[in-house]
Amino acid sequence: MMSGMPKHVQIRDVPDDVHATLRTRAAAAGLSLSDYLRNEVIAFAALPTVAEVLDRAQARHGGVSRQEIVDVIREMRDDPPGG
Repeated sequence: MMSGMPKHVQIRDVPDDVHATLRTRAAAAGLSLSDYLRNEVIAFAALPTVAEVLDRAQARHGGVSRQEIVDVIREMRDDPPGG
């Protein structure tokens, strides 16, 4: 999903061995290094972060809050079953 003009990204100080690995992977995929990295960056950006996943889960209805879980654990710790 593109909007507006494409942007340029430059990455500096990539170690030689990493550059060589990426160049090899791009060639194996039949792509230029630039096209290969573009595809990888797009795929990476499509993945949600842990914080985004947790935010989505918390926004769902019917779940319990973190505080409710903590309260139950503390209650069980203070008054263990059979104890």
